[in-house]
Amino acid sequence: MEKEKMVINGVTYVPENQAAPELDGMKYCIVRTQSAGVFAGYVESSNGQEAVIRQARRLWYWDGAASLSQLAMSGTSKPDKCKFPEVMDRVTVTQAIEIINCSPAGMRSIQGVGVWKA
Repeated sequence: MEKEKMVINGVTYVPENQAAPELDGMKYCIVRTQSAGVFAGYVESSNGQEAVIRQARRLWYWDGAASLSQLAMSGTSKPDKCKFPEVMDRVTVTQAIEIINCSPAGMRSIQGVGVWKA
């Protein structure tokens, strides 16, 4: 099924409740692992419990979303309270137990959180 879209001044827009923009066919997702934590980025591949994530950020701590599901769909209402370190080009995680597709709003919110450094 084709997504609803609108073109304004040569720019194509889709409603926020649709999937986030893809990067070379990869979807922007939140990946929860058994023991390595939570990551957000473009899922390059997944095979069993192994996932390769591009432009990945570890979601070390978040506030302003009741769950990862809300973070993926709506983003955070408290970006200044979140602790998301810098983007890594590529990370391979094992024991991936959940992969959640992000909405455009969720993706923008996660990517908009400032880089947390210790």
